[in-house]
Amino acid sequence: MATKNTKQTGKSSKTQAKAGKQGKKPVRKQAASRAKAVKKVPSIPTSPLIEVRNSPIHGRGVYAKTRIVKGGRVIEYLGDRVSHAEADRRYEIKDNDDGHTFLFIVDNRTVIDAGVGGNEARFINHGCSPNCETVTEDRRIFIEATRTMKPGEELCYDYQLVWESTDDPEDLKLYDCRCGAKNCRGTMLDPVPIDKAKQAAKAKKKTKAKTKPKAKTKPKTKPKTNSKTKTKPKTKTAARKKK
Repeated sequence: MATKNTKQTGKSSKTQAKAGKQGKKPVRKQAASRAKAVKKVPSIPTSPLIEVRNSPIHGRGVYAKTRIVKGGRVIEYLGDRVSHAEADRRYEIKDNDDGHTFLFIVDNRTVIDAGVGGNEARFINHGCSPNCETVTEDRRIFIEATRTMKPGEELCYDYQLVWESTDDPEDLKLYDCRCGAKNCRGTMLDPVPIDKAKQAAKAKKKTKAKTKPKAKTKPKTKPKTNSKTKTKPKTKTAARKKK
């Protein structure tokens, strides 16, 4: 199934993951993000810029306590770093009506489970018209502002939940979006299922390889040279007069 941040009842206002039917993979968030190569990145476990409180979108949300400027780094998405297999194992036992997740994909090897050791970042809601984005640096996830926000404004970013075309449509309804944006697409899921996206990328790569022009080869003929052969200049001989 899909993967990203979701809400839950009880201890946390968000549920940890969506497992769906037995054997289905829980939904994961993916970084729609810019990647930066930096050797050492300081951690931001908490932030004085934000606070967590109830949200009209869903459960609890994250709000700006003060003005947050465009491009400002707000907080790091923290949690237990586990393998994809371990993430699947943890959430196979979740209820079928539990459509929320704190799982965030780092790469092909690692998933952050914010349900274990997570911080305020896990409460940031999805929005189809986001004011934040995720940025990957040194295999870590950070939340940055894509525009300036006023105090009291709720933070949100596009979850782009990973799902597959074979997932049960009824299960996918659990990820309906209620952000209220004018351009709301009605779901927190990524527009294209991951299996179809992979197929399209593979087909595009194959087509590109077929249409790649062949390298031009030079004809195997002896190249002409511009050098001119020097010939002995003709000399005019004066006729001898007869004495």
